[in-house]
Amino acid sequence: MRRREFITLGAGAIAFLPLGVLAQQSSMRTIGVLVLGNPDPAPFIKGLREELRDLGYREGQDIRFEVHSAGGKAAELAVQAAQLVERKVDVIVAYQTPAATAAKKVTTDIPIVIQVADPVETGLIASLDHPGGNLTGVSGATAELAGKTMELIGEALPSAKRVAILANANDPFHVLFLKHTEAAASSLKMEVELIMVRSAGELESDFAEIAAWPAAAVLVQPSLPQKRVADLALKFRLPAAAPTSTFIKVGGLLSYSADLSALYRRCADFVDKVLKGSRPADLPVELPTKFWLAVNNKTAKRLGVTIPSTIMSRADEVID
Repeated sequence: MRRREFITLGAGAIAFLPLGVLAQQSSMRTIGVLVLGNPDPAPFIKGLREELRDLGYREGQDIRFEVHSAGGKAAELAVQAAQLVERKVDVIVAYQTPAATAAKKVTTDIPIVIQVADPVETGLIASLDHPGGNLTGVSGATAELAGKTMELIGEALPSAKRVAILANANDPFHVLFLKHTEAAASSLKMEVELIMVRSAGELESDFAEIAAWPAAAVLVQPSLPQKRVADLALKFRLPAAAPTSTFIKVGGLLSYSADLSALYRRCADFVDKVLKGSRPADLPVELPTKFWLAVNNKTAKRLGVTIPSTIMSRADEVID
């Protein structure tokens, strides 16, 4: 009885809100954000928010965010994606391939803005120019950059002939990641050991295996827990690189990637277009135009590695 009275009173309270407040609530758009949780999505969400603010959107008045994270558990993404659909958000922003895949499976109606690695080769869209369906956004071209990162390892560590590839078994992108890294290793005459990671709890034993092989360096898929991987690489004294600039910020040695901050902000531009009525199928998916070479010199010193001047002179960012 009391619960029923509370609901009635709540509805009455809403009914007596000032008309201006009701109008504001009805016109506010909800942006659902779906993330795996690895790596830390905070920089992505920050860039998205800042660009939307710069575009004139006022959070709490014009838009509101509903962020759903799977906490690093890929299987949880389906649940979180379904909840966003149930909330009837106006647009879903999916960060990384696992999140985009989960979002695509649960709705063909709600527009989805993606920031992923390679949406065509992973089957998310039909083509960059004509994505079709309800998806559009930006591609980080990470598969190709993974191969470039392997080449960077070869340049930074000329004596390295054995490289371990740490791939995320729960991320469909691992197929393309391996394709490009193994091709680059073959052209460099490097021997590789493939390690498929199924849970974060396996990483300690994975690194022990890599060190025992022994590997001279490790190439890391970006959707793995980057801080944990970087810490273990230091513990086992293994130079580690990844095709994402966030990796050096948590202790990785090298990275080569698209300019992620620019990609994050471009996602906001797509959200803006969708909220103004554009159909995702009519918005070509964009490729990056700026790339970022980064070195963590502090990590290099801890590992006793000297990064060649040919790399240091080209680096866009150096952490000392």
